[in-house]
Amino acid sequence: MNIMADTTENGNLDVQVDTAIFGCLDLEKPRSFFLFAGAGSGKTRSLVTALLKVRSEYGQTLRINRKKIAVITYTNAACDEIKHRIDYDPLFMVSTIHSFVWDLIKNYQHDMREWLRIDLTNDIAELKSQLATGRPGTKIALDRQAKIDQKTNRLGYLDAIRTFTYSPTGDNRTKDSLNHSEVVRIAADFLLKKPLMQKILIQQYPILFIDESQDTKKELIDAFFEVQKNHSTSFSLGLFGDTMQRIYSDGKEGLGKNLPADWITPAKKFNHRCPKRVIKLINQIRSGADGQTQEPGKNQDDGFVRLFITPRTGDKITIEAQIAKVMASVTGDDLWTGDDAQIKILILEHHMAARRLGFLDLFEALTEADSLRTGILDGSLSGLRFFTQIILPLQVALKSNDKFTTARIVKQFSNLVDSETLKSSKDKMVPLKLADDATKALGALWENGTIPTLEQIILSIHQSNLFSLPESLYIIASRLAKQKLVSNTEASATERNEERDIVIESWEKALKCPFTQIEMYNEYISDTSKFGTHQGVKGREFPRVMVILDDEEASGFLFSYDKLFGAKAPTATDLKNIAENKETSNDRTLRLFYVSCSRAEKSLVIIVYTDSPEAVKDHAVKQKWFLPEEIIVL
Repeated sequence: MNIMADTTENGNLDVQVDTAIFGCLDLEKPRSFFLFAGAGSGKTRSLVTALLKVRSEYGQTLRINRKKIAVITYTNAACDEIKHRIDYDPLFMVSTIHSFVWDLIKNYQHDMREWLRIDLTNDIAELKSQLATGRPGTKIALDRQAKIDQKTNRLGYLDAIRTFTYSPTGDNRTKDSLNHSEVVRIAADFLLKKPLMQKILIQQYPILFIDESQDTKKELIDAFFEVQKNHSTSFSLGLFGDTMQRIYSDGKEGLGKNLPADWITPAKKFNHRCPKRVIKLINQIRSGADGQTQEPGKNQDDGFVRLFITPRTGDKITIEAQIAKVMASVTGDDLWTGDDAQIKILILEHHMAARRLGFLDLFEALTEADSLRTGILDGSLSGLRFFTQIILPLQVALKSNDKFTTARIVKQFSNLVDSETLKSSKDKMVPLKLADDATKALGALWENGTIPTLEQIILSIHQSNLFSLPESLYIIASRLAKQKLVSNTEASATERNEERDIVIESWEKALKCPFTQIEMYNEYISDTSKFGTHQGVKGREFPRVMVILDDEEASGFLFSYDKLFGAKAPTATDLKNIAENKETSNDRTLRLFYVSCSRAEKSLVIIVYTDSPEAVKDHAVKQKWFLPEEIIVL
């Protein structure tokens, strides 16, 4: 049921939503809900209001019974914001999803050990079967053997691990550590298959809020739904989000649809961020998706929206600078131009930033593997973090002859001087000398201005054992070091298709890139460049927004503005997906367009590079996204 009727005339919808949410949080009669909260609707304010009301009404009861309210957010920054607003009260457990699930399972060491034993045993058996039926001596056969060796080695020391460790923000490369994927899979599996784990969850946290629920990993969302179904009379699950703002492929599609009958679905109708003209635009954008609309809050400005359509030929930097000058004139806002210009440039997706900042080869190689894509987009991919968090700062320290920082990095991450190695060494100077020689050998790759490839770097590290390489990098380095390859071209075409490992192939291509591409990627993912994507700006807002749309420059297949704006017809795959009610590139692109446009606080300009300017203009008017006088064809 949707308890929020359209009562805009009383101007009190936000208060009604907050009241409805609090009504679900009765400890004696809990209910669950999905709160629709579109762009700029004050979702975090409603979440915090609910927490403060719970503290006021039930805080003493919860504290006496040693219970807490759990809040799962998407980023550490969001955690810090919520904690600040609730005065860092320990009644509330506010954490990212990885921190939360690790806290849930970390005391079940035996169960985790047995889960890993089964998982590793199954993986090894499958790899051995593939190895037995494949062609011996090929690149893929050597890779499979390296995987078998690595997993067998891990299985062998499983019982020697006293306590598993895990860092939600680290890379977890030690023998006793679990990786991010394992922690999520273990938690979801335990919640689904262990009734005791469900009871432990609800006894600790009778109320669980999940912020940005549309992007929370679907296996965990499914597990939490199962807990709620089995304990609906003693557990309240509150989902905050907007399916139109789902940006990661591992989020749950259709979240908010087909909810249990006893759930409520309040909706926040006001947009307190955007000016009226932008709100009208984003309402029209999503009219073709779910029909949800928003209204401006009190005293909001009219704002400005312009669409510039230009051929793909020409100097884009010059074109964009000229358009900024036009926007300064249209809006009367000098901060669109000049040395003090304060514009946020939002682009189709990472491909465009990769091209403009100089890490396109690296990015295109890794995005060929679906399983790597989210990790690239949010900066969590362990292989890339190995370079950005260890190799890059080490190279900077070596270049500046910063011996203190060099020693700190080596001491923190190197296998050669870890506590276990030093403890077992009769002469402590031996491992220290090995580490020093290995560090010098690595640093020599940059001598005389040379820029090494990523492949050269991992081969040096593999040879010296200076650091533990992430799994895919280890497999490739191990094979290359053997120098005894049989060309894959000798295998039949059928066998090549059967044996193809897209993750390894993607990394092989990426490792051919120069190290400078890691530097550029790190600048981008750290948000220190002038570019932002829909992934990086979720939940953020900017006074002046320039959205640049260029399918050719983006080179992506997941999105297509040419299709969205009518310059290209849907493909046969698109039509098939529509017929089967599956997600299309148009659906993904529409969401991206919505997220990008809804960042603007004052003025918004969209630039479309296209081979069919008039078709784009006609479609934009037909869709009622823009008025004819708001469209400029260059």
